[in-house]
Amino acid sequence: MNSKTMSKDLFGDKRMGFFIYLFVEAVMFATLFATYLIYTPAPQGPHPSEVFEVKTVVLASIFLLSSSGTLMIAEKGMDRRNIKMILTGLLITFTFGAIFMYFEVHEFHTFVTEGHTISTNNFLSSFYVLVGLHASHVLFGLFWMIVLLIQRKLLPYNLFKEKHKIFNYYWHFVDIIWVGILIIVYIPYLI
Repeated sequence: MNSKTMSKDLFGDKRMGFFIYLFVEAVMFATLFATYLIYTPAPQGPHPSEVFEVKTVVLASIFLLSSSGTLMIAEKGMDRRNIKMILTGLLITFTFGAIFMYFEVHEFHTFVTEGHTISTNNFLSSFYVLVGLHASHVLFGLFWMIVLLIQRKLLPYNLFKEKHKIFNYYWHFVDIIWVGILIIVYIPYLI
C-alpha cells in the first residue's frame, strides 16, 4: 500500500467527520443570522447605521478575505512539498488573521466605550453574539496555525499534509461566514 492510499484510508473518515462538524457550525451561524435579521434594527436604542464604521469594516474585511488567498500559497507549497511556501503562506495568513482580530477588538471596544453594550438592545445583543462567535472562530484558527507550525517539524509529511488540509477547510469556512456577515450585518446599514 503506497503512502497516498494509506493517507486516504486513514483520513477519509476524519475529513467526513470534519465536514459534519462544519455543517453543524453552518446551521448554528444560520440560526444566528436569522436572529440578527429578526431583531435588527431594534425599536429602541441605536440604529446600526449609527454604530457601524465603514473604515473598520473595510479594513477588517480586506485582511480576513486576503488571508484565504495567502493560505493558498501554503496549499500550493503542500502540493509541491515546498516547505518555504508552506511557512510563508501560513505566516502571512496568521498575520492577516491577527490584524483582523485587532480590528474586531477595536470595533467592540469602541462600541462599548460609546455605551453600545450587549445589553443595550436586541440588535446589539444579536450583533455581539454573531460577530463575537465568528471572531472566536478566527482566534481558534490562529491557535490552530501555531499548532500546525509546530507539527510541521514533528509529524511525517503525509500526516502533516492531511492536518493542513483539514485546517484549510476550516479557515475557508470562517472566511465564507465573514462574507455572510458583511452581506447581512454590515452592508445594508453602511450603504
